[in-house]
Amino acid sequence: MGSGMLYTLRTKVAAMRRLILLRHAKSDRAPGTPDDARPLNERGTAAARLMGAYMAHHGLIPDHVLCSPAQRTRDTLAAVASGWPATVKVAFEERLYVAPPQAILSVIRAHAAEARTVMVVGHNPGLHEAAELLIAAGDVELRERLREKFPTAALAVIDFVADAWSDIHDHSGRLDRYVTPRSIGAVTS
Repeated sequence: MGSGMLYTLRTKVAAMRRLILLRHAKSDRAPGTPDDARPLNERGTAAARLMGAYMAHHGLIPDHVLCSPAQRTRDTLAAVASGWPATVKVAFEERLYVAPPQAILSVIRAHAAEARTVMVVGHNPGLHEAAELLIAAGDVELRERLREKFPTAALAVIDFVADAWSDIHDHSGRLDRYVTPRSIGAVTS
């Protein structure tokens, strides 16, 4: 470097954002019970606890949770997050109740600006369609399994190279993992 001048090479490194999509666990349809008031059944509660243990074991604890206000999503979140730190922010958002993919993204952009890792607890078909819409890369076999089905208590973890949630767009994510209670059971059996 001539004449004692220092040159600094600055490179901009994009931040990572992680989106965790969790479909509510299994619930029952009781006659006369409104759809949004359906609680988890016994199988659903067990599946939600299993997913929570998996998430804790693998360090999949979000900074911010956006949850549909339906009873089955609230119950799922309570079972999954029972051991999480109190610092995890949780917001119940009416727009997530049976939301289409673009509405889910809109809620994320509106409520989770500072969060690096956001979890959405919601419903199909919106969560399944959002995952398919956002994923462009990742393990081919996992992507195919996700494409086929997004069952109750399914979990998709999608990573993005982005400075802000507003930078997230269709087919910009990489599927890090796709897990169902059945796939966890297959590994631990």
